[in-house]
Amino acid sequence: MYDIGTRERALALVEQGRSLNSVSRETGISRAAIRSWQTRVEPLDRGRATPCPRCGDTPTEIENPASYSYLLGLYLGDGCVSRSGRGVFSLRIACADAWPGLIDACSEAVRLVRPGNKVCRVQRPGCQYVTCCSKHWPCLLPQHGPGKKHERRIALVSWQREIVDAHPWDFVRGLIHSDGCRVINWTTRVIGGQRKRYEYPRYFFTNKSDDIRRLYTDTLDRLGVEWTHCTRAGKAYNISVARRASVALMDAHVGPKY
Repeated sequence: MYDIGTRERALALVEQGRSLNSVSRETGISRAAIRSWQTRVEPLDRGRATPCPRCGDTPTEIENPASYSYLLGLYLGDGCVSRSGRGVFSLRIACADAWPGLIDACSEAVRLVRPGNKVCRVQRPGCQYVTCCSKHWPCLLPQHGPGKKHERRIALVSWQREIVDAHPWDFVRGLIHSDGCRVINWTTRVIGGQRKRYEYPRYFFTNKSDDIRRLYTDTLDRLGVEWTHCTRAGKAYNISVARRASVALMDAHVGPKY
């Protein structure tokens, strides 16, 4: 018998597109066992998964709304939900190896949102996928759907909007941690006949989805953060925050990746 963590890690590897042969060689688990877990997944959830707050006739509030708001931002930027087995879905969020603190924060947010489900980290070239299997990801992330996010409509439902309105900085931090960055720009000015170099911090958020960029900028507006579109190659995919007071707000509540 394999423990729950071993089963979920093997299923997470398969979810990354790996063949059963490849996963079997890496884990030492037979292909037959892995195949059976794909079609008989109930033991992974039985007696240990926490109830879904959005299922049933009387939905309840999310237990950790700040963590959910942060996770929602991560998902909209670098996450996806896909079917992992019969009735089970896998949440997968890509996190660059360059930011180990971000990987830890992502893992903790997933754990707090689904405390009864195992959170796994799957190493890929240059990044780790933070993954978690649950029957309820489509309930918790109703933006899930076929195709790429920037090719379909993305909108928050009413209960998500209430959470984001109550925890806007967590949402902004999740978006920046997924598809954003804090950089140092520089320029030169001639003062007293001498050219001097000046450096200043700036935040960028880049996403192809008009809807996701609008969710970001609408939240910035409510927080009093000034922003501008930064068009590159004729495409307005970039949102810039460069005003000193606005950068100070972002530094106080978001900060650089770590």
